[in-house]
Amino acid sequence: MKRTAIFLAGTALLLLAVGGRWDVAAAAWVFPVLLLRFSRTGRAWSAVAGIWAANVAAALFWTWESKIGGGPVVMIGAVAIGALRTVPYVLDRWLSRRLPVWAALLVFPAGVAASEFVLTLVTPFGTAFGVLAVTQYGELPLLQVAAVTGSYGIGFLIAWFASTANHAWADRTRRAARPSAVFAGVLLAVVAVGGVRLAFFSSAQHTVRIAGVGPRAEVREAQRAALSRIPGGRRDIAAAPAGAVRPAMRAVEDDLLASTRREAAAGAKIVVWPESAVATREADERATIDAARAEARRDGVYLEIGVSVYSTTGPSYGKDEALLIDPTGTVLWTYQKAHPIPGSEPFKPGDGRVPVVSTPYGRLANVICYDADFPAMMRIRADIVLVPSHDWREYGDAHTRKASLRAIEGGYALFRQDGAGVTSAFDRQGRVLASTDTFAAGEETTVAYVPTRGGTTVYDVIGDTFAWLCLGAVGALTAYGVVRRHRAPGAPSSSAAPATSPAPAESSSVR
Repeated sequence: MKRTAIFLAGTALLLLAVGGRWDVAAAAWVFPVLLLRFSRTGRAWSAVAGIWAANVAAALFWTWESKIGGGPVVMIGAVAIGALRTVPYVLDRWLSRRLPVWAALLVFPAGVAASEFVLTLVTPFGTAFGVLAVTQYGELPLLQVAAVTGSYGIGFLIAWFASTANHAWADRTRRAARPSAVFAGVLLAVVAVGGVRLAFFSSAQHTVRIAGVGPRAEVREAQRAALSRIPGGRRDIAAAPAGAVRPAMRAVEDDLLASTRREAAAGAKIVVWPESAVATREADERATIDAARAEARRDGVYLEIGVSVYSTTGPSYGKDEALLIDPTGTVLWTYQKAHPIPGSEPFKPGDGRVPVVSTPYGRLANVICYDADFPAMMRIRADIVLVPSHDWREYGDAHTRKASLRAIEGGYALFRQDGAGVTSAFDRQGRVLASTDTFAAGEETTVAYVPTRGGTTVYDVIGDTFAWLCLGAVGALTAYGVVRRHRAPGAPSSSAAPATSPAPAESSSVR
C-alpha cells in the first residue's frame, strides 16, 4: 500500500508539471522523487508499466487541459512519448546498483536531459510538452542556466535532485550526506550566478517602443461569420465571389491599419500584428501588402504583418506568412511558418531560415508562433525577435510563457504578439516587460519599451553541446554498467535501501 500511495502521489503531482495552464513549479521537483522511488521498488515489470502509464496519463492530461484535441493520433503520440519519458527510470533501475555512487547518481539526470533533447529532435512537439524547464516560469535566477545549457540543464537539475533525494531516502547513514551536499552546492551556485546575471547584466540602457495590435473583436467575428458561410475549405473561400468575403476581410485590414496609425502617433517605432491577423485571397494578396506598405511609409514605422493567404492551389490551399516592412515601405522579408501545427495547419512548411535585418533599433528577427518551440531554430544572432502568434484561451498563457526560455537561451529580447491568448514582451533575462491577456482585456493592444541591444550567450555559441554530452553520458554509463563486474554478495549498494527498510514486497532487486 505504501508503494501504491507513492505512485499515486507522484502521478498526481506529475499532472501539475506538464507545461500546461495549471502547472505548479514545486510539483516538478517533487514528482520525480516519488516516481523514482516507485520505479526502484517492487517487481521490474510493474515499475516499468506504472511509470509508462503515468507518463501516458500526463501527455493525455496536457492535451485535455490545453484543449488540443483527441483522436487516435493523439493517443498513439501519448503512448510513444510516454515510452520515451520512461526510459530514464528504466536505466536508473537497471544501472543504479551496478555503478559506484557518483555514477549511479548521474544516470537519471543524464537520462532525463537526454530524453528531453531527443523529444525535441524526433517529435513534432519541440518544447511544447515533456520539457521540465517550462514548469519553472518566473523562477528567473534558476532559469538563467538555460543561457549555458539550454532548457535541458534545468531538467538535469530537477532529476539530479530526485536521484540524490532517493539516495538519502534509501541510505540514511552519514554516507548520504556528501552527495546531498554536492548537489546542494551546485544548485546554490547555479541560482547565485543566475542572480548575479539578473542584477549586473541588464541590457535596458536603450529601448524602443514596440506596439502589438490586433483587430477589434467585432470585426474579427464578422469576418469569421462571413467565411463560415462559404461551404468547403480554404480553396472554396479563395474561389468564392469577391463580394462574399472581401468586405469582411477588408474591414479587418482597415481596423489593423487604423490601430497601427494610432500606435505610431503615440510613439511606437515598431508595430507588430499577430499571426494570420489579416486574411486575404491570393488574388488580393498584393493589394493587402501594398496597403500595409503605404501605412508603414506614412507612419514612419517598422511594421510586421501576419497574413493568412487563401489559395486555389493545393495541397495546402494557402500559406501562413509574416512580412516586415520598413519606414520607406520596403518589404524586408517574407517569412513562412516553418512548423505548422501537425493535424490542424495544412500549410507547406517554410525553409526554417530565420530572417535577420539591421535597423536603428538593433537586429530584428522573426519566427511565427509554434516555431519558437524549437530551440535549435531559435539560436539567432539578433537583438529583438518578433513572434506573431495565434493561440486560444486554454493554451495562450502557457504557450507564451514557454517562449521566454528562448529569450534567455538566445540573449535577445522577444515580443510575442498573440492574437488569441497572452501577448508578452521579455528582455534577454526573461523578465516580463509588458503583458496583455486578449480575453481578459478584451483587446489585442500591448505596448512595451524593449531593449535594443542583446548579447551573446554560451548556449548561442555551443548550441546543444550539454544535451549531447548527456546523451553520450547515458551511453557511457550504460556501457560501464554492462562491463563492470557485479558486486560481491553482501556488498553495500549505492542506491538500494538498507535491508531493514523496505518490506519484501518492495524489494529493490531487479527481477
